Amino acid sequence: MDAAKMDSGQRRLQELGYKQELKRSMSPLGNVAMCFSIISIISGITPTYNTGLRYGGPVSIVYGWLIVCFFSLCIALSLAEICSAYPTSGGLYFWSYKLGGRRWGAFTAWMTGWFNIAGMWSGTASVNFSLALLLQVTILVSTGGSNEGGYYASKYVVVCLYGGILVLCGLINVLGIRWLSWLGTVVGFLNILGVFVIGIFLLAILPRQSAQTVFTSFNEENGAGIHSKPYIFLLGLLMSQYTLLGYDSAAHMSEETGAGDKTSGYGIVGAVVGSVVMGTIYLVSLVFTSGDTPHLLNPDNDTKGYAIAQLFYDGFKSHYDDGRWSAFLLMIPCVLIFFCGMFIVTAGSRMCYAFSRDGALPLSRFLHRLNKREVPVNAVLVGIVIAFVLGLPYLASAVAFQATLSIATISISVAYMIPILLRVTVARHSFVPGPLHLGKFSIVIGWLAVCWIMTITVLFCLPVAYPVTTETLNYAPVILGGFAIIPLAYWVLSGRHWFRGPVPNYECVEI
Repeated sequence: MDAAKMDSGQRRLQELGYKQELKRSMSPLGNVAMCFSIISIISGITPTYNTGLRYGGPVSIVYGWLIVCFFSLCIALSLAEICSAYPTSGGLYFWSYKLGGRRWGAFTAWMTGWFNIAGMWSGTASVNFSLALLLQVTILVSTGGSNEGGYYASKYVVVCLYGGILVLCGLINVLGIRWLSWLGTVVGFLNILGVFVIGIFLLAILPRQSAQTVFTSFNEENGAGIHSKPYIFLLGLLMSQYTLLGYDSAAHMSEETGAGDKTSGYGIVGAVVGSVVMGTIYLVSLVFTSGDTPHLLNPDNDTKGYAIAQLFYDGFKSHYDDGRWSAFLLMIPCVLIFFCGMFIVTAGSRMCYAFSRDGALPLSRFLHRLNKREVPVNAVLVGIVIAFVLGLPYLASAVAFQATLSIATISISVAYMIPILLRVTVARHSFVPGPLHLGKFSIVIGWLAVCWIMTITVLFCLPVAYPVTTETLNYAPVILGGFAIIPLAYWVLSGRHWFRGPVPNYECVEI
């Protein structure tokens, strides 16, 4: 390509050793909007609101949200600074290679890449299965509710719904990036509109709690045998932390975004700031109208204990004498969760494409292949198949399945931590910043991010119920440990002999 026609992102990509293969037709706004849609406040809070209510209630939700928002911004700023210096679709694992230096680069890139792609695949499963479960409840309320003879789909029907959702996600992802960019922008605005529509509805027709109750009420009745208030509060943070994830997707789309070295970093920060604002609005409307916590969480209510669906149902029931109309309002989170899951497939396929481009995955030649629209269609297909397999344990054990899905949060968080840790240690003096630079605050913000990720990694592995039995055991640390052993063993037995990090396909001096 003529150097005069290249933007700064393309020039930087060539300096890093890669020629332009993916179609660079995503606008900066589309990048931010897609990242915002993947974080998707409604998609994160709606399926996990029960956790916040059960563990601490209003106090845990309100103050926990503020705490998580602060540290998530630290993580986002640290990642954005690194992204601005290394704008490639490989994202986190490429950054680890560059920051780790000759001694640690290949190994840290290997582990970061595997954790990242595991987080992407399990995140695809987590989000899309949460949609299948929400559709199960939506169908239930549309047919009258649990106490009025409504239809409650079996677990086999739920898995079939899940499979259909994944197929639809895959088909849409075969479209060119220009269409996905346009769709990301539209869905970004729909996320904002959805927050206001639901918030106004709840505040307009449901009785509101006093501000004193919202900011001081602490729910200790969790039904999990846990009585320590600090412990309960910490478990309540899981809702907020699960919601504010996925912002590395802006980096994975950097090779398809104009001036990616300048826009992708700002896309990460912009998406997180927008999500913090929208999440605050959404949670305020929810918490102020969630007066009867035991009723909302009761598995014998009309929505089988799905708190937000019960709020909607109660609102329509009290004002219009028919709770079935709540199904229409539930379609808002259903649609937004679908697009969130679809865009995770998009970002995950780009990560898979980049990792296979460097030969780090089995069947790399197959996974790296592009179709005529310059879309890594095989990476899309493999991500869909693996996500479906991850959903199958639900047929045997809902507990084991939930633990599997928690791996999405842990894996992605660990993948975030490795390059940030390298930035503030090994590369503290050698890092050359890009257009976005945190200046003298870079190291402090980086350490805050690293310490927080270490904290939440431990937090997600703690027991969530006592006494601990086979039915209440948190399987996350077991699954996480098992998963970590696989790429580590693969590295020791094979990878260390041939993997040297990212493989340049364009003559350069940096790699």
